[in-house]
Amino acid sequence: MPEQKARRAAAKDKQEGKSPSTQAGDFVREEIEHVRQQKHGARSTEQAIAIGLSKARRAGIKVPAGKSASPSTRKKARQDEAASKEESKPSSRRSKTAKDALKHEGHKAASKKSLSSHARKSVAKRSADSRSAAAKEAARTKGKEGRSAAAKKAARTRAKTQS
Repeated sequence: MPEQKARRAAAKDKQEGKSPSTQAGDFVREEIEHVRQQKHGARSTEQAIAIGLSKARRAGIKVPAGKSASPSTRKKARQDEAASKEESKPSSRRSKTAKDALKHEGHKAASKKSLSSHARKSVAKRSADSRSAAAKEAARTKGKEGRSAAAKKAARTRAKTQS
C-alpha cells in the first residue's frame, strides 16, 4: 500500500500538469526507499521500479507500458489499471505471501551503485536524438533561475576537471 506522502506528491504533480511518468516517479522513489530501509528486498533494480510503477497504476495514474515491453508486462499493466477502478480489497493471504517472498530478497538493488548502473544502461539504449530532445525540453521547462543554476554548476564542474 503506497504511503500518503507518495499519493499527495503524485496528486500535486497531476495538478501541475506533469506527465504520468513524473507522477509515477514518487511511487518508484518510495519503493526504492522501502528497499533501502529494509522493509523488504528486491531481486533487481528493475523489480523495485516495476513494483513502484504497479502501485502507481493501481493508485489511478495512467502510466502506459513501455514501447518495448513484453506481452506479460503489458498484461500486468492492464490488470493494474483495471484494479485501480475496482473497490475490492486484496486478499490478505496473498499480500502476506508476496511481502514474505520479497523479504527474502537482497537490498543491494537500491544501492547507489546499482541505481547508477541501471540509469547508465537505460540511457545507453536511447538514441542520441532522443537524449538531445530530452535535454532541450529540460532546458526549456527549467525556468530562468534553474538554467542559471545549471550553468553555474556546469562551469564549476568544468573548472574542477580542467585543474
